[in-house]
Amino acid sequence: MYDNARFQALVEEDRPTGEVVAVDRALIKVKGLEAVAGGALVLFDNGAQGMVREASESGATILNLSTDDVPMGSLAVVEDGIISIGCGDALIGRVVSAMGKPIDGLGPIGLTAHRPVFNPAPGVIERALLKDPLPTGVAMVDSLFPMVLGQRVAILGDSKAGKTAFVSQMVTSQLGSDRIVIYCLIAKRKVDVDTLVSKLQETGSLHHTIVVVSSIFDSLAQSYLAPYSACAMGEHFWYGGRNVIMVYDDLSSHAKAYRELSLLARGNPGRESYPGDMFYAHSSLLERAGKLASNGATMSALPVVLTPGNDITAYLPTSLISITDGQIVFDLESFRKGIRPAVSRGLSVSRVGGRGQNSRQKKLTSTLFKAMINYDQAAEFARFGSEMAAESMAAVGMGKRIYEAFKQPPDEIYSLVEQEVFLTAVLKTPGNITFNVDPARRQARELAKTITTEAELDAAIAKVMADNAVHPFVEADEPDPAEQAKAGVAT
Repeated sequence: MYDNARFQALVEEDRPTGEVVAVDRALIKVKGLEAVAGGALVLFDNGAQGMVREASESGATILNLSTDDVPMGSLAVVEDGIISIGCGDALIGRVVSAMGKPIDGLGPIGLTAHRPVFNPAPGVIERALLKDPLPTGVAMVDSLFPMVLGQRVAILGDSKAGKTAFVSQMVTSQLGSDRIVIYCLIAKRKVDVDTLVSKLQETGSLHHTIVVVSSIFDSLAQSYLAPYSACAMGEHFWYGGRNVIMVYDDLSSHAKAYRELSLLARGNPGRESYPGDMFYAHSSLLERAGKLASNGATMSALPVVLTPGNDITAYLPTSLISITDGQIVFDLESFRKGIRPAVSRGLSVSRVGGRGQNSRQKKLTSTLFKAMINYDQAAEFARFGSEMAAESMAAVGMGKRIYEAFKQPPDEIYSLVEQEVFLTAVLKTPGNITFNVDPARRQARELAKTITTEAELDAAIAKVMADNAVHPFVEADEPDPAEQAKAGVAT
């Protein structure tokens, strides 16, 4: 039974009050709160909470933040002039709702600091240039599409294409750093939430992560509010001088929740029935990321977006691409062909990631792209079954080796040094030489542990090349020189 002592105390403080005159699922019409500002927090006499969506002469429209129904005739009182969320170190390692309440069964969370859920983004003069690398632990991404701290990178792809696996690897790769990860799950099934939390616990990543959850059983308003609440939690650490990584999984579900709320409120539908301010809803969220000039701290944003049928030209994907500083696109067709991670090389891009690379890393990225382009061209000729020149055969061999090198299971991550040793050894070994990829990968991981100088890096690369290059390829229609020698045939 709800104890309405809090409600009575607010009424006695002479806060604005009103009466519920209409209820339409997630929307509540209240008479008497006409002068209340949008975004205010409202408490009903049955304990349910709501947020003011808009106010007019006819009354205020309230978004029901609770799963409990609010009956007609219920009384409402303004609890706070602006909706805010609890923040602090006590949240790290916990699983909370969009309202900041613990849902992991580990007891209450003592928080004294609060921040507005809807906070303006820092201005241009308050920002600094992004330049520090953000390793994801995934070789294909770190080498081809590197990220930097403070960057906004959209993660796009069809269902089951590997988006969540990639984000989990990125979160795990932050172990040992001072970065805080805030993982926001929007309108997810309970099994998805449990799977993610279990994965974070197994890898130890939960110790530097806050998980903010709105499930499919929560109200639509909480699904809409969740990413903004998570962002406010991140801003508390960011403005306090700490590096934060925000993951919004996913903004497609957020957009659907906002669309449903807008349609219920009789809002004018736009493209694909999304409200006209859908772009603003996402841009105002993602623009809150960046790097502060005052303390040098960063807040990175990784919004996940679903692209059914691999269609990145739909309204939401194009909208998010225009807001962010790059995108990693996961291709379902590549996934089905066994390319894991299934990152699309043609559609993915990182517009500012190169700033976080040194000259060696930039050269490695450039060489990788050239080798893969040469492979594409040579493989296209090979489709016609014509004889190939030795140079084209070497390009095909190199391309296949690179794709083999990029294969990475979801439970493995590699440091930037490990990636540089391994991939440089792969590229420096000629394409017509057989190269043992898996042993080389394991050897690079061991050697990278002791590398502190460029000389040691070069030595490690040379050792990996020497230990794993086997012998030249031999054409099937040409005699093997070794066999000819055994038979006494002149070569």
